[in-house]
Amino acid sequence: MKRVLIITGPFFEDIEVQYPYYRLKEDGYDVVIAAPERGRLEGKHGYVIKADISFDEVNPEEYDALVIPGGRAPEKVRLYDSVKSIVKHFFEKDKPVATICHGPQVLISAGIIKGRKGTSYAGIRDDLIASGVEYVDEPVVVDENWVSSRHPGDLHVWMKKFIKLLEA
Repeated sequence: MKRVLIITGPFFEDIEVQYPYYRLKEDGYDVVIAAPERGRLEGKHGYVIKADISFDEVNPEEYDALVIPGGRAPEKVRLYDSVKSIVKHFFEKDKPVATICHGPQVLISAGIIKGRKGTSYAGIRDDLIASGVEYVDEPVVVDENWVSSRHPGDLHVWMKKFIKLLEA
């Protein structure tokens, strides 16, 4: 069974964690949520999830793919050295990575997306461009192992493309 890691933190965009979590579980994937600490985690709109493990407990070798939802969480979790190391592993090993909304902020801080093509929430478009990304305003952009989307309205096409990449 393939394992997928979701990295998030407080004030995540609720639906951007819920949708991939349940969609991937529906297809038989083992999905693990990592956050700054194990336990209760509350989203922007009050939805509560349980973080299975902390960032420091993650062994990226144990996972086949990575999901980074948006909301306010990426601007905080990008500051953790352990998160940057996790993300770098997925890119170095060419494992599928899905980001949506503000999720690419984590990739920017890890310094790994220069020369890539992607999309995000319009509010961080300039940050992506400044980090060397060819920004494309489309519902979903696939560039090698990276699948990116803009906002919750793109969730269905985002996960469809991500799952296709996982199954390849």
